[in-house]
Amino acid sequence: MDTRFPLFENEIAVRFAKRFPGSALVVQQSPLPRSTQELVSLRASQINGCGHCVDMHTKEATAAGESATRLHLVATWRESTVFTEAERAALALAEEGTRLADAHEGVCGATWERVRAHYDDDQVAALVCQVALINAANRLAVIVRQPGGSYEPGMFAAALD
Repeated sequence: MDTRFPLFENEIAVRFAKRFPGSALVVQQSPLPRSTQELVSLRASQINGCGHCVDMHTKEATAAGESATRLHLVATWRESTVFTEAERAALALAEEGTRLADAHEGVCGATWERVRAHYDDDQVAALVCQVALINAANRLAVIVRQPGGSYEPGMFAAALD
């Protein structure tokens, strides 16, 4: 697959992209577990068909100590035994928050109740922000057909310094 547009070589796009790490840092420094952040990012990226972000978040999660088994089962989390109830709530929110157009109410009440049962206010805020951030990143990469496969852990943050 060829990239349609060299997004990371364009001055405006790079200036825009440099804002992402600051926003992502707020979420990373939140009390929301890092593993949950990566699982949510991976699931939204799978739904959106973003090879670049699936590549990135799989490798970042692995570098942070996430198991291969859990990463392989993210797409089938409902039929898997390796996720906690809290992670299941976060993955449900990620799916519903990513597929907003598929449901008239967006995130359903039952999912929201599950999230509130497992996460405090700061974690909920971080979770909602993580879903929004990854969906924005997915859209940037999918629109320009940014391919996956060549990402190395830490590469995105280093490129934007």
